[in-house]
Amino acid sequence: MKTLMLLRHAKSDWDDASLPDFARPLAERGRRDAPRMGKALKERGPAPDLIVSSTAARARQTIEVFVKAAGFNITPQFEDAIYGASSAELIHLVRRLPDDRQCALLVGHNPGFEDLVGRLTGVNERMPTAALACIEFQINSWADADYGEGRLAWLLTPKHLKDESED
Repeated sequence: MKTLMLLRHAKSDWDDASLPDFARPLAERGRRDAPRMGKALKERGPAPDLIVSSTAARARQTIEVFVKAAGFNITPQFEDAIYGASSAELIHLVRRLPDDRQCALLVGHNPGFEDLVGRLTGVNERMPTAALACIEFQINSWADADYGEGRLAWLLTPKHLKDESED
């Protein structure tokens, strides 16, 4: 079995209109939400054995604080191709993941991530900023990952964490 997790970057800052999209940093809310999501994954599991992130500033900042809060002893890899990728481009990246890794976490952007979740699982869910989706595959090789073959095990958002803490 292979597990793919998709983490959309946390909320970015739009205050400086002179910055190109790629360079936008996290907003204050993003700096709060990213570590909360990291702690939530640490409690829920599974822990990734591979992290591949977009090179955009907001994705880099998201995974930096996410990994620290989760206490994962793993160094993220960075992949230019995730920024602006369509679901078709993302599935090609997934299929090239190393087979010795059972649980991969990708960090990136919409609309590609939201579309990829829907295509892999048949479940169309919104992925707001800092959302984390966990998709399970009954495969032995990442090369066999395909549309409709995944099962959405769960999807967490920062709002879900607020709702759970109010119970």
